Amino acid sequence: MRKLGSRGRLLIPAAFRRALGLNEGDSVLFRIVDGELHVRPVREVLGRIQAHLGAYLSSETSLCGELIAERRQASENEL
Repeated sequence: MRKLGSRGRLLIPAAFRRALGLNEGDSVLFRIVDGELHVRPVREVLGRIQAHLGAYLSSETSLCGELIAERRQASENEL
């Protein structure tokens, strides 16, 4: 059991940080699920999103390339 510190701060025990792969300065995401506080590393959340969306893309698709092409087209249309 832990107690909240000043200004609502909560210390995450070292064993928990190690289990989550958290290091000083890492970003985390907080969610409340059925009255429980869930803490997840942002990199894990982003990894799951990328894996999920990757199923909809072919290996030949370059989202970055498509975005650059769209921006160039939009820029040319403005002239």
